[in-house]
Amino acid sequence: MESWPGQAYPLGATFDGSGTNFALFSEVADKVELCLFDADGTETRVELTEVDAFVWHCYLPTVQPGQRYGYRVDGPWEPDKGLRCNPSKLLLDPYAKATAREIDWDQALFSYDFGEEDSRNDDDSAPHMTYGVVINPFFDWEGDRRLDYPYNESVIYEAHVKGLTQLHPDVPEELRGTYAGVAHPAVTAHLTKLGVTAIELMPVHQFIQDSTLLDQGLRNYWGYNTLGFFAPHAAYSSAARDEDRLGQQVQEFKSMVKDLHEAGIEVILDVVYNHTAEGNHLGPTLSFKGIDNAAYYRLVEDDQRYYMDYTGTGNSLNVRHPHSLQLLMDSLRYWVTEMHVDGFRFDLASTLAREFYDVDRLSTFFELVQQDPVVSQVKLIAEPWDIGPGGYQVGGFPPQWTEWNGKYRDTVRDFWRGEPSLGEFASRIAGSSDLYEHSGRRPVASINFVTAHDGFTMRDLVSYDEKHNEANGEDNNDGESHNRSWNHGVEGPTDDPEILGARARAQRNFIATLLLSQGVPMLLHGDELGRTQQGNNNTYAQDNELSWVHWDDADTPLVEFTAAVMRLRRDHPTFRRKRFFRGATVRVADHGDGDRLNDIVWLHLGGRPMEEGDWAGDGKALGMYLNGHGIAGLDQRGQRIVDDHFLLYFNADGPAEVTLPPDEYADAWDVVIDTGGSADADGTFEAGGTFTIPHRSMVVLREHREPEVEPDLSVAASVAQARKA
Repeated sequence: MESWPGQAYPLGATFDGSGTNFALFSEVADKVELCLFDADGTETRVELTEVDAFVWHCYLPTVQPGQRYGYRVDGPWEPDKGLRCNPSKLLLDPYAKATAREIDWDQALFSYDFGEEDSRNDDDSAPHMTYGVVINPFFDWEGDRRLDYPYNESVIYEAHVKGLTQLHPDVPEELRGTYAGVAHPAVTAHLTKLGVTAIELMPVHQFIQDSTLLDQGLRNYWGYNTLGFFAPHAAYSSAARDEDRLGQQVQEFKSMVKDLHEAGIEVILDVVYNHTAEGNHLGPTLSFKGIDNAAYYRLVEDDQRYYMDYTGTGNSLNVRHPHSLQLLMDSLRYWVTEMHVDGFRFDLASTLAREFYDVDRLSTFFELVQQDPVVSQVKLIAEPWDIGPGGYQVGGFPPQWTEWNGKYRDTVRDFWRGEPSLGEFASRIAGSSDLYEHSGRRPVASINFVTAHDGFTMRDLVSYDEKHNEANGEDNNDGESHNRSWNHGVEGPTDDPEILGARARAQRNFIATLLLSQGVPMLLHGDELGRTQQGNNNTYAQDNELSWVHWDDADTPLVEFTAAVMRLRRDHPTFRRKRFFRGATVRVADHGDGDRLNDIVWLHLGGRPMEEGDWAGDGKALGMYLNGHGIAGLDQRGQRIVDDHFLLYFNADGPAEVTLPPDEYADAWDVVIDTGGSADADGTFEAGGTFTIPHRSMVVLREHREPEVEPDLSVAASVAQARKA
């Protein structure tokens, strides 16, 4: 085969319209062979003789998109020194943009013989290995670009490509479980009805199935087992199922992003850069391990046969090595520039901060992100913990980052199940300034959530006291045991109307609290539909109907309630402030001197401001006044942001009488949300008036506005009404 020298950059396989350039980094290699495969598995090897700065490269003028390929790397085999080169093992290009075929876990994929970990196995792994595929990088984006919604206007919907679409009756069968299915109008219509601005997709980087799960008849569902950081997972592509369309999962993914953007929905990817699927020293040799083990993995310094494991998966990426860091940054830039995604959620992000042993928010990785002109401009969300010492870092990430606020989740769950936590509950729903303000961040640094993929669904949170993970085959020993859940008297399904009513109310409480808290709300897919996993809080291996969204069983009233609360949030900047409450007084009247009240006032149910003693003890009810004239900041036209005033009452106890505050707050109030369903939603309460807030419920009131006698027919008013419509 004709081979030209080619270029050392960019890494990976790059088709330029004529031929393909191949480039692979390995500092330890003595010899590198590019292996090309036909459909029947026939292999053609091309030795790479050009090397620049440890990058081996060539250009093949006849290689076109759809070509299957891999590498063989010959070099030192000294595992005790962290060197694991073995040319009998076919290796996936770390920069492969697409893949074909899954591994089959044959002995040949391992560099040792089973039962003899110090041995060396030289069986050819190619017949059992995943291929890289050369892709066509050209795509007509038709002017598409990132939406760049401000954080404070964002509502995130965490979803799984397959789980969201596999059972959707309006998605064509051939598109279910695929990228094309996610962008189907039936799905986007639901998301836009809710008011979702961003879909956060669980891992879509190419991942592999775990042999231990396959042996049990299970499959890796969540996908936190990455092998290819540039390739869209092939199993989620309708195109990749066709041998004649190899590599076109990239086109399908791009089409999904373009269609979601057209629907006004951003795409955020849940990315797993903390480890790979190769596992520890007993894991297979599939890619990084055989290319340059010590460059890509963090090894135990005094015995480099073994891997540092801050993730619970067997290995951790080496964020101290420049080429490992380059891989991460190149991958992030690729997904932004070539795939047009709008941001990333970093799984176990604390691991990326372990440049040494402790978590360091100023580590090289974060410095690279900070200065990168591409990656620094998209949404960056950290899962701020790992399993290593000091790994729980909620509130500890750099100013540019937002974080999954695990303290918000725990506190809100505790409050609504009746655990006394008034002070912390108030802090969480007000934006968690105690966690983020000290580092110069704002309320939007807090990604608020009550449920996520890892744990109970919202319906199960109010239906089970204990986890029920028997289907996972681990004797119910896996998954979190302390869920802060409450079954309301019966474990699991019941026909008792009183319990069902209490559970429905509890779900409304969670949704209203989440969507009206300061910060960025994240809703788990299907929670608005009443989705259940039958008490399983760890469905990582349940790629079946237990985990998939059952659209035919949708809780329609809950969907409508969720959409209504989202509209309230969208229409009122009071609930999506850009800055923390200052505790400073602002004028509450539009004219004259007016009365002055704080931008936020915490209220006793008796109508007076909370006093120091009210926060202590076992209090389970709280009022919150939000001053619509106390929203710091200007709109896009430079005008001061002004909104209606709101009162929110949270009652995690029995029925209680509420006395509204005096008329200095507002002359009268209208009920706009009542999760208990017993307040007079069409009535108006005068200042100082009373009403009963039901058992374990939440009520939101807006200052009463008399309708105008004559409508405002100005152009500005017409435009405003059109936008609302």
